[in-house]
Amino acid sequence: MSVRVARLFRRDISRTDFSTLKLTLDFILMKTLQTIVVILTLITAFSCKEHTASETVSEAQKELKTEKNMKVLFVLTSHDKLGDTGKKTGFWVEEFASPYYTLLDKGATITLATPKGGAAPIDPASDGPDAATAATERFNKDTEAKDKIANTKKLSDINADDFDAVFYPGGHGPLWDLANDNTSIALIEKFNNQKKPIAFVCHAPAALKDVKNSDGTRLVKGKKVTGFSNLEETQVGLTEVVPILVEDMLIENGAFYSNADAWAAYAIQDGNLITGQNPASSELVAEKLLEALK
Repeated sequence: MSVRVARLFRRDISRTDFSTLKLTLDFILMKTLQTIVVILTLITAFSCKEHTASETVSEAQKELKTEKNMKVLFVLTSHDKLGDTGKKTGFWVEEFASPYYTLLDKGATITLATPKGGAAPIDPASDGPDAATAATERFNKDTEAKDKIANTKKLSDINADDFDAVFYPGGHGPLWDLANDNTSIALIEKFNNQKKPIAFVCHAPAALKDVKNSDGTRLVKGKKVTGFSNLEETQVGLTEVVPILVEDMLIENGAFYSNADAWAAYAIQDGNLITGQNPASSELVAEKLLEALK
């Protein structure tokens, strides 16, 4: 009887040990799986964080480049006579001021140049209360900017290699000088051949009239462009005064010209070429130029 009891006891002990062992193994396996899950979660989180941090650094570097390294040349007219009308003309203040402050506030170094050097003439019509904007009001209080306008560099002393982009403000003045200025033409051609942004607003696309690509074709041929429209020129009563109608010239040179409603803001970018229709478009041109410089 005692032997049978002993055997039963040993059998129960064995069953108990096996159950305990199984439970222990199950517990260890569960903990191991939990540990693996935690490790994988941490690895994934770290990887995502590292990727996000990398993107953040990249964006910061891009912003740093934009804000600290931009060198932009502004080319303004030297012409101040409105044909045979006896009236004055020049560059349009808003078309200078809005891009100037848009770029300046992002840390750009801006150099001003004109065909003759010295003072760039301001179109009187752009300097009155009817043409006032936040940018023009800021310019009127900015003695440093006004000093730059009064002391522009001579265009022939400018080297495109020293700049990242070039911008031409409009006004009627460019129709008489920049449209035919060989120094300006050569400068734009060099910027273009270097694939740098070249930007123009309102009447300033007139400066593209005789500009060519390296293969001798017109720079604007086959390009999407805009500029001061024939309708807008008619509405200001100067169709018979100006030597060039910007819209007609661009179309004759093979460009794909388009425009918005008269006086509406409208700008187009085709490759490195950026053009704006009228004074209201100057800020759009500046924003596209800024983006192109990043």
